[in-house]
Amino acid sequence: MSNHAEAIVSLSAIRENVATLRAKAGVDLMAVVKADAYGHGLVPVAEAAIAGGAKWLGVALLEEAITLRKSGISAPILAWLLPPGSDFQSAVDHDIDIAAASIMALSEISKVAGTKRPRVHLEVDTGMTRGGFLNEWSELDPQNFQGMEIVGIFSHFARADEPSEAQNLEQRNRFKKMVATLESLGYTNLIRHLSNSAATLLDQPSAYDMVRTGIAMYGLSPDMKTLGSSKSLNLKPAMTLRAQLYLVKDVPAASPVGYGATEFTERNTKLGVVAMGYADGIPRIAKNAGIFVDGKRAPIIGRVSMDQFVVDLGPDSTAVSGDLVTVFGTGESGEFTADDWASASGSINYEVVTRIGPRVPRIYEP
Repeated sequence: MSNHAEAIVSLSAIRENVATLRAKAGVDLMAVVKADAYGHGLVPVAEAAIAGGAKWLGVALLEEAITLRKSGISAPILAWLLPPGSDFQSAVDHDIDIAAASIMALSEISKVAGTKRPRVHLEVDTGMTRGGFLNEWSELDPQNFQGMEIVGIFSHFARADEPSEAQNLEQRNRFKKMVATLESLGYTNLIRHLSNSAATLLDQPSAYDMVRTGIAMYGLSPDMKTLGSSKSLNLKPAMTLRAQLYLVKDVPAASPVGYGATEFTERNTKLGVVAMGYADGIPRIAKNAGIFVDGKRAPIIGRVSMDQFVVDLGPDSTAVSGDLVTVFGTGESGEFTADDWASASGSINYEVVTRIGPRVPRIYEP
């Protein structure tokens, strides 16, 4: 292994997950590849998702969408986080659909309307109280849409991963009303999209014309407690994170380990120093996670450092300096998973995979 660490990304897992989700939804699927495809790699993942049956790609930033276009991807792309002052002309030039969430945004988009009309999806706030039209929705009239093509309307669930929550039905009903308002202005040929991964898996009535799948297409459960594991959802985790043991050494009992001496060895043991740290995306506060080596788990001991963390290999370990270890994977062999690391750091699997830093090369398996 020439790298201190590497993230192995299975493109076949991405393809299969997208196909599974597309079949479940029964409508078009938008593959959400924002944030470097949740840390998995923007362009390779986008190509795999399209091969798996995704019709659309979704990104947050315009730059992400332009990168996809410059890589030769011709599928429809929606970019939904374009603040005032964004280069809307570039979006039009690259055939990128734009989200608008305010009258100010529509006003700016209308300024770039020419022979080639901007394609716009209107984002509405149905109860998440984040992005989207709220009070301004009642003020809209066709004048606001001059020179542009209104392609779609969309919103975002706040609690779709909690299927029993009344807010989900409230949001869907509010979405229906806001769609009806837009249709009353004469805009009827719309792509309506509301469902995220959790809703795609659990809430068929919210599928409308298209679903947007993020975390599930990477093979991870939107919520282990309410939806179950990847395996129970018929999804395959796409990323395996591996690293090298920089050093293995014998250490006596009662030795303080790491910054702040927050933990001590409980016995004479072997410790392993893993060549990854919080600069690579390993959460500094992680407890009860670790690595998999020699067919067993070895837990973190002490605080995670910027470039390394220490694990207790146990006194009988046969691991040696330079060995390759699994930080997280599918769990099929007993290794820690992204869900385990999320639990160990008080976070969610989304953050665990997305925060793996640029020092860790992505290695793609077809």
